[in-house]
Amino acid sequence: MRAAEQLQQPHALQFMENAARLIAQAFEQGNKLIIAGNGGSLCDASHFAEELTGIFRQYREALPAIALSEPAHITCTGNDLGFEWIFARGVEAYGKPGDVFVGITTSGKSPNIIKAMETAKAMDLKTIAFLGKGGGKLKGFADLELSIDGFETSDRIQEAHMAAIHILIEMIELLLFPEKSLSLQEKCQKN
Repeated sequence: MRAAEQLQQPHALQFMENAARLIAQAFEQGNKLIIAGNGGSLCDASHFAEELTGIFRQYREALPAIALSEPAHITCTGNDLGFEWIFARGVEAYGKPGDVFVGITTSGKSPNIIKAMETAKAMDLKTIAFLGKGGGKLKGFADLELSIDGFETSDRIQEAHMAAIHILIEMIELLLFPEKSLSLQEKCQKN
C-alpha cells in the first residue's frame, strides 16, 4: 500500500502524464514501444506489451509494443555475448529513431537494462525507466523516470510499477481513442 501511495506524489503524477503523452505521440507517428525487465519486471514488461497489443479497457486498434522476452534470443545472446547484452541486442534489432524504450529494474543496477538504455539513447529512441531503491546507476539517465523508493524488496516496488503501468495504459487509450465509448462487452455482444 505504501509503495502505491507514492504514485499520488506530484513527481509521479507528472511522470505518468509525460510518459503517456510520449508513448501516445510515438504511436501516432507510426513508432513502437520496446520494453525490457528481468524476472518479475520481465513479467511486467510482457503485461505492459500485451495490454497494448490486445485489449485493456475498451475495444480499439492494436498498438505496437514488444516485450524483449523471446527465449531463443535471450539464451543465444547470453551465451554468445554475455547476459548484459540480451536487451541491447533486442533494441538494436527492433528499434528505430522515434521509438520508445522502457527499462524496468527495481534496483536501477541491472547491467542488461543499463546497456539497453545506452543502446536506445545511441539509436535516438526516447527512454523511460521504472526504477526503485533510489534509482541506482540509471538515476537521471532516461528521458523520463519513476523511482519507487523506501523498500528493500522488489515485490513492493513491482506492485507500484504495475499500478503505474495500468494508469499509463488507460491514459494512452484516452489520448489516442477519446471517441471510443464501445466497451469490450458491448463489442463481444454484437459479434
